[in-house]
Amino acid sequence: MKKLFRLLLVLFLGLVPSLVMAQLTFTGEIRPRTEYRHGLKSLFNSSDDAAFATSQRTRLNLGYAEETFRVGLSVQDVRTWGDVKQLNLSDKNQLMLHEAWGEIIFNENFSLKVGRQELVYDDSRILGNVGWAQQARSHDLALLKFKTDEKGKFHVGFAVNNDAEFLSRQLYTTNYKSMQFAWYNRKSDQFDFSLLFMNVGQERDADSSEAIDRDTRYSQTFGAHMNYRPGKISFTGSLYAQTGKDPSNTDLSAYMFNLGMKFPVADNWKGNVGIEMLSGSDYDSSVGSRLDSDNKSFTPLFGTNHKFNGHMDYFYVGNHTGNVGLTDIYGGLNHSKGQWSFATAIHIFSTAADLYLGPEKQDKYLGTEVDLSVGYKYSKSVLIKAGYSHMFASDSMEALKGGDKDETQNWGWVMLVFKPNFLKK
Repeated sequence: MKKLFRLLLVLFLGLVPSLVMAQLTFTGEIRPRTEYRHGLKSLFNSSDDAAFATSQRTRLNLGYAEETFRVGLSVQDVRTWGDVKQLNLSDKNQLMLHEAWGEIIFNENFSLKVGRQELVYDDSRILGNVGWAQQARSHDLALLKFKTDEKGKFHVGFAVNNDAEFLSRQLYTTNYKSMQFAWYNRKSDQFDFSLLFMNVGQERDADSSEAIDRDTRYSQTFGAHMNYRPGKISFTGSLYAQTGKDPSNTDLSAYMFNLGMKFPVADNWKGNVGIEMLSGSDYDSSVGSRLDSDNKSFTPLFGTNHKFNGHMDYFYVGNHTGNVGLTDIYGGLNHSKGQWSFATAIHIFSTAADLYLGPEKQDKYLGTEVDLSVGYKYSKSVLIKAGYSHMFASDSMEALKGGDKDETQNWGWVMLVFKPNFLKK
């Protein structure tokens, strides 16, 4: 992979003089982030020591466009400082192909985009690129893009995944086996809305006691997202439902909704309030299992979940799936002036379903999280960001996630973002 990348880079640099006049882009990103973790994602134990580490994403993005086609290529390296010897002969951090796609432009209203690509739709709650994670998320699929009129867009995506090319079908569990989705969006000056339908198939071995019995369990997610801007105040809302089968072949019946409002507070200050609820199943944390026969727990699938429900990632960031769901009442203030930006948010968390610890029913209140962040735009291509979050957890949070609620639960981070444009001075 590295030799191929070097060869491509040499060829690219040799062709730059003849391509500069075409629609060519060549950008990069270097993003080191240092974090102090003392209760991130789950409650900290008094017997543990805080973690302190620096991770880094290094990315190169190449794009080229003509009248009849476009292509995009993004390669990246993700590492933790110190995970490779200083006098190393080989690097265990492999270059990753984050994106590699080509798009045929049939006319101004119709195109086909194929290859590895990010999917970012609406507020990224169901389909997002998970940009906070250093590795981020991308999909292998074919995407048909239609422009219905000046205000409407319609996208249809198709994906079928395998571990390799085989002569007969093999069991696949790395990602989803197949996925199809349709998305329609319509915009106006004050109001826009989107409709989404997604069918996702997860493949499992239906009978592990015998020869592999491949079984694909399909779930359907469908719903709508809207934004309304009557004036200085704006409203946002979404409603989604899930049905079908979960990966364990249990009937799935779940839903979620979000209602939010943004409003001006003073010069350069904006406020926001809202509520989000993701349905859940009654759950006994002493044995780690649902008490409902059906799975009533909504999963936001491929969303940028770090953007929602608090920056400490206690919910839906590789965790909290298949159990009591969540009710999140939130509010915050944002300030932006010149090179500086500042944001603060508060989240009050409760379970959506009933939580039990053995025979004892727990209180629904899980805890309150406070998030603070600041940003400074040092130059056009350099950004400095930092943040601090604190979780005030309840007995129910301890019953659900373990750990010690009486320990200080906090997290801090500092991140530098360099985004050079190599073809512009």
